[in-house]
Amino acid sequence: MEEKDEDNGSFDPSIPEEGPSAPPPGWLDSVSGYEDDNGDDSSDQICPPPPDLFPHPENDRNASVPNVMVPQVSEDVAREALLKFVKKKWTYSSKPALNLVYKDLKPFTVYRYCLETYTESRSSAWKHETYTGQFVDGPQYGLSPKPWNVEVQYPPKFTDMVKKVRVPHTSSVKNCYWCHGKGRVRCSFCHGRGRMQCMSCHGMGHSSNRRCAGCHGGGRRACMRCHGTGLIMCRKCNGNKKLLHFIQLTVTWKNQVYRFVPDRQTGFPIKKFEKVSGELFFIDENLLVYPVEGFPDQEICCASKDAIREHWYKYSASSRILQQRQTIELVPLTRAVYSYKEKDYEYFVYGTENKVYTAKYPKSCTLL
Repeated sequence: MEEKDEDNGSFDPSIPEEGPSAPPPGWLDSVSGYEDDNGDDSSDQICPPPPDLFPHPENDRNASVPNVMVPQVSEDVAREALLKFVKKKWTYSSKPALNLVYKDLKPFTVYRYCLETYTESRSSAWKHETYTGQFVDGPQYGLSPKPWNVEVQYPPKFTDMVKKVRVPHTSSVKNCYWCHGKGRVRCSFCHGRGRMQCMSCHGMGHSSNRRCAGCHGGGRRACMRCHGTGLIMCRKCNGNKKLLHFIQLTVTWKNQVYRFVPDRQTGFPIKKFEKVSGELFFIDENLLVYPVEGFPDQEICCASKDAIREHWYKYSASSRILQQRQTIELVPLTRAVYSYKEKDYEYFVYGTENKVYTAKYPKSCTLL
């Protein structure tokens, strides 16, 4: 028995309540290669096919790099860099920078190693849109390609991008699961009655011994959401009664980056190297790169070997490795020791931009 409503009569049993957030089990067709998609809009990561090329450490060829000269910074360049730095510090005076006396300019050899692994991953999920008579690319037009066989246009290498594509021949039209093809559902605000207790008089019909103007004494008024009809348009199909279901493939390209700088410079924060440029003198790019060997800095060789191994095991199982690139840069770093008013100080000039880092500057302005 349906509940009676004193204002709006009985419910219309043909109009359903709002349906589930996802199609119920068995509602959608099974598509070969996408059996794990259950229709709840969640994306399932799809493992790539086995790679054509496996690295064999015992047979790896190695990339060799040449020796390079350590860049030098002159006193004029070091002073100009410090003056530029001081101008950006409103509490610093330029007087020490102009009058300091250099005691030593010591350049350091700093190498920065970088490994980039460009990966592609794919995931799929059922999606839907309101059906208004548009073309339906269903299984009658052919077999659906497997997830890793769906053709997509690739972005430039080493560029992060996400692309969503509709899998061919997976579309089908079905009655809306939310309203069961009625186009309308019962209003959940008033439970389909169309009327609700008046908030002005709390259902009493009067307030302060006067007839309530909001409900005209009846104690109930039309539901603000459905305007008294007890029904609202289905928000899944927008009243069109049918939905077009299809499988959407999400393709994600991501450049996985590993960077390494040996930490040997006492007094200089190594994180400062992350935001400056260096002089690129070695680049090796291939489907899979091989560890660097014969480089004068053994830590770089070890970092290359460890990073390549780590990236292979970390990314090859869940994504497809499209390309790798490894580079070595020489990042300029000079330690400037100077005296000012018979006291010694130091600062560092680093990067091709000649940025400056100093832990202590000799004199600050006092602003009144």
